[in-house]
Amino acid sequence: MTNISGKIKDIIEKSSNNERLSSDDCIKLFSAKELTLLGMAADEICKKKHPENYRTYIIDRNINYTNICTSGCKFCAFYKTVEHSDGYIIPKDILFKKIEETLALGGRQILMQGGLHPSLKLDFYEDLLESVKTKYDVHLHAFSPPEIVHFSKLNGIPVHNVIQKLKAAGLDSIPGGGAEILVDRCRNLLSPNKCTAREWLDVMREAHNLGMRTTATMMFGHIETIEERVEHLQKIRGLQDETGGFTAFIAWTFQPKNTQLAPSLSSKYKDIGHIGSYDYLKTVAIARLFLDNIPNIQASWVTQGSKIAQLSMKFGANDMGSTMIEENVVRAAGVSYQMDKEEIEALINDLGYEARQRDLYYRLF
Repeated sequence: MTNISGKIKDIIEKSSNNERLSSDDCIKLFSAKELTLLGMAADEICKKKHPENYRTYIIDRNINYTNICTSGCKFCAFYKTVEHSDGYIIPKDILFKKIEETLALGGRQILMQGGLHPSLKLDFYEDLLESVKTKYDVHLHAFSPPEIVHFSKLNGIPVHNVIQKLKAAGLDSIPGGGAEILVDRCRNLLSPNKCTAREWLDVMREAHNLGMRTTATMMFGHIETIEERVEHLQKIRGLQDETGGFTAFIAWTFQPKNTQLAPSLSSKYKDIGHIGSYDYLKTVAIARLFLDNIPNIQASWVTQGSKIAQLSMKFGANDMGSTMIEENVVRAAGVSYQMDKEEIEALINDLGYEARQRDLYYRLF
C-alpha cells in the first residue's frame, strides 16, 4: 500500500470515528485515487446519518421569472442583455399556468430564480410572491443570494430588510444558487458583477437568523483549484456550525457549452469543462465526509444523468433531488437530461430503498 493510501485510510478512519476532518484532510482526499474506498466510506457515514429504509426526492419546477441579467457571468449560457430580442419578464398568466401544471403533477414547491434585472424594484417581487400565495398553496423556494444582494443595492435597503419584506410577502426559503465557488479570486474572474463570497454567506446568515431555511450549492470544474474547492466547503460548514440553517448540500459540474468559457470561444480556458463522473462522484463522497453538520446530500442528475446520479446514492448522497418539471439554465449550456417521478422512484427502488417524496424540510408525504 502506498504512503498516500495509508494517509487516506487514516483520514477515512477519523471520519468513521466521528472526528471532524480538517481542510488539509479534505485536500488529501481530493488527491486520492481510491474512488471505491471513498465511496464506501461516504456510504457508511450516510447510512449512519440515514439508517431509514427509504431515500427521498421532491417534485418541483424551476421557473425563471426573467432571463435579463446585468451580471454577465462567463459560465452562463442562459442570460440576455436588456436590449436582446429574446429577453423576457414572465407574465403572471404564464407563471400561474406553470404552477398549476406543477400542482397537477403532485408538486408542492416552486423554485423561482431569475437574472439580475436592472430596473425591477422590490415591489415587483413582493407582488409576485403575494399573487402566487393568494392563489396557490405552494412552497416558494426563491431568489438566490446574488438576487437578494442585487435587490438590496438597487433599492437601497439592507439585506436583512429585503429578506424580511420578501418573507412577509410569501417567500418560504432561499435556494443556494449563485455560490459557484465561494472564493473571490474565482468570482472576480468569472462573475465580477455578482455578489462576493462574503455577501453570499451574509445573505444566508440573515435568512437563517430570520428563521428561514436554505440550501447550499457548489458548481465546480471550471477555474477553481482543489484548495479553493475545499475553502468553499469549509465556508459552508462554518456557517452551518453558526446557524444550522442549511437543509442540504448540492454539488454539480460546470457545463461549458454555449458559454464564454467554451473551449471554442476561449483559448485562455481551453482545459476546463471536462469534469466527468469520476471527479463528480469523488466530490460527492468527500462532501459527505467533510460536511459533517449538513444532514442531506443531493444527487445531481441534471448534469450527470440518471445512472451516475443513482451511483452517487452509494457515494454519500441520500436524496435524488427534484424531478425538475422545467429547467432552463443547464439546458442552455447544452445538457438536457430529463426524469419523471416514476424513473426517479425506480432508480431509488433498484438500490433496495423505498422512494419517498419529501418537502424542503425533508418531511415525508
